[in-house]
Amino acid sequence: MTTKDAYGQSIDLWALTDAPDIPGAIAALAAGVIPRGVMRFASASTRGATITSPVDGMLTYLQDVKRLDARIGGAWVALSVGASSWTTISLASGFGQNGNSNGTLQYRLLNIAGEESLQFRGAITRSSYPSSPPASYVINSTALPTAVRPQTLRTVLIPCSDVSSDRIALKLDIQTDGYLEIFGFSSSAKPPWLGFNGVTVSL
Repeated sequence: MTTKDAYGQSIDLWALTDAPDIPGAIAALAAGVIPRGVMRFASASTRGATITSPVDGMLTYLQDVKRLDARIGGAWVALSVGASSWTTISLASGFGQNGNSNGTLQYRLLNIAGEESLQFRGAITRSSYPSSPPASYVINSTALPTAVRPQTLRTVLIPCSDVSSDRIALKLDIQTDGYLEIFGFSSSAKPPWLGFNGVTVSL
C-alpha cells in the first residue's frame, strides 16, 4: 500500500511492502507532483482541453501570452505577465509617429494585481487638418490583437498640444474591436501632436 508524502500534499509514494512495480511507482509520483508544479501549455484552450477537472491551487504558464495563472475559487486567475514587449501601432493615413519627440506609439500587455491591463506609450503627430475636421478620428490602420482588446469600451483622456487647439486634452476610446478613436477635434481644435504616455486601462 502506498504511503503519503511527509509534507501533507497527498502525494502517493511506493512503500517497501508494495509489490515491485517501477512504472506504477513512477506514475503515482508523477500524478501527485505534476498537478502541484507549474504546468506549461501553449494557450488557455490547450489547458482547458488537457485539464478537464482543475482544482484550486494549480499553477499554469500560458506560452502564447507569457502569463502565470493560478486556480483560485474555481477560476483561473492571472498572477503575472512576463516580459511583455512593446509593439508599435500602425497608424491611419494622416498621422505620424514621435509627436512632440515623445517616441513611437506602442502598446504592451501588463498584469496589475492580477488584472490584465493594456498600457500605451509615445505620441503621434498630424501636420494638417481639413478646415472643418470631423469630430473624431480612428488613428490605427490595423486593429489591436484580440489578446489586448478590452471586454467593454474604455474611455480615457489623453493630452494634446495647445498650439492650434483651444483644448489641451481629447477623449480616447479604446474599442472592443481593437480600434483607437479620438474625439474632440473641431475647427478650433487641431493639435499637431497627441500623447499616450502612462495611459493604462483594464482589459
